[in-house]
Amino acid sequence: MSPKATPGRVPPGPPRSATFSLLKQLAGDRLTLMSTAASTYGDAVRVAIGPKTLYYFNHPDHAKHILADNGANYRKGIGYVEARRALGDGLLTSDGELWKEQRRTIRPVFQHKRIAGQADTIIEESAKLVTRLKAAGSGGQPINVLDSLTEFTLGVLGRTLLDADLTAFESAGHSFEAVQDQAMFEMETMGLVPKWLPLKGQREFRKARSDLFGIVDRLVQFRKANPVDPPDDVISRLIESTSRESDPRVAATRMRDELITLLLAGHETTASTVGWAMWCVSQNPDVAQKLHEEAVAVLGDRTPVYEDLRNLKYTSMVLEEAMRLYPPVWILTRNAIEADEVGGYHIPAGSDVMVCPYTLHRHPAYWEEPERFNPERFDPDVQHDRPRYAYIPFGAGPRFCVGNHLGMMEAGFVLSMIYRELRMEVVPGHQPKPEPMLSLRMGGGLPMVATEV
Repeated sequence: MSPKATPGRVPPGPPRSATFSLLKQLAGDRLTLMSTAASTYGDAVRVAIGPKTLYYFNHPDHAKHILADNGANYRKGIGYVEARRALGDGLLTSDGELWKEQRRTIRPVFQHKRIAGQADTIIEESAKLVTRLKAAGSGGQPINVLDSLTEFTLGVLGRTLLDADLTAFESAGHSFEAVQDQAMFEMETMGLVPKWLPLKGQREFRKARSDLFGIVDRLVQFRKANPVDPPDDVISRLIESTSRESDPRVAATRMRDELITLLLAGHETTASTVGWAMWCVSQNPDVAQKLHEEAVAVLGDRTPVYEDLRNLKYTSMVLEEAMRLYPPVWILTRNAIEADEVGGYHIPAGSDVMVCPYTLHRHPAYWEEPERFNPERFDPDVQHDRPRYAYIPFGAGPRFCVGNHLGMMEAGFVLSMIYRELRMEVVPGHQPKPEPMLSLRMGGGLPMVATEV
């Protein structure tokens, strides 16, 4: 215990009598709940909801301590427990030695040199997306860009990480939505609703899970029948890793869990990031013009190459600012293994602890006009004195997102190639709604009309 901390000191927060209203907000507007708690009680908040007491921290130093400095004392927390029913013990939900082995297994696939070698594939898939947008725009018809981006990211995921064609699995996106919906329902209800009740969400969840099992089983069967040389894709590495399991049922379960997690995390977060970036750009015509000018100046009218990425500086600034306002992982939950001190507050062993990038990225002490979309905040030529942990779109510490480089390369190329050739305008009156699920989903999609520049 820190000598400066007061023994037993607890953060302020709403009274336990507020449980009903908090549960209502948890089900209806989680982002407002988190934002209101931080603005009302400060950077450390204690929230009692039903049988649970949550500790919510919203300061860069707190995030650094929980996620990095003392990260070994924290395992995955609330939300991930519920997600485990859907995703099993994949990289997103697992802990301890299993997580370490999973990370070791797939890390080589995400090595910088290997990902850089996938640039041509990403550029090809980006060009296909631009062609689809042009075709839709030629008739003046709006297209749900979010669906198109999901198709794009699934295509990239299949070709770069799995060495597989995922175009036959268009239903995967809807299956993942149903899985996330059920995971969030179980979190909101504290897991107290019996699983056997014939609720619509339960039925949709079971159907979605069965569909996802079918997808990954087909991918594994195909790879076993058609091995690649060298075996450097994720499926091949997982086949080798799980072959050491003595029980074939355990091996099959591990394979399913890890592939379903990869499919979810590998496509949705990037599609969401680019979608939110395009929404923000659509509300700022000057930003759209700068994006177009940079793309023309850097790429010209030729096919891009990997080396172009470092020169797409403004494009990168736009993406970073979009992730500030709409971080793909909006909340990071942990459970304290042993008692701890965070910001001078006592955290009992077994406590649920939360760090919320969505509110941390809007903290008025570190971000001027935090609600305004302003890519200039991330100008690499301008120095700033923001703490490192004021901005954590990919998490932090040992569980820092292993796919961040691939995701940023995808997003950078596809955004620049779209705005090089097209003007993208949102259908009048449409306002997407942030849906805080396992990731920050774009509710309502993103209907846009594409016009050639």
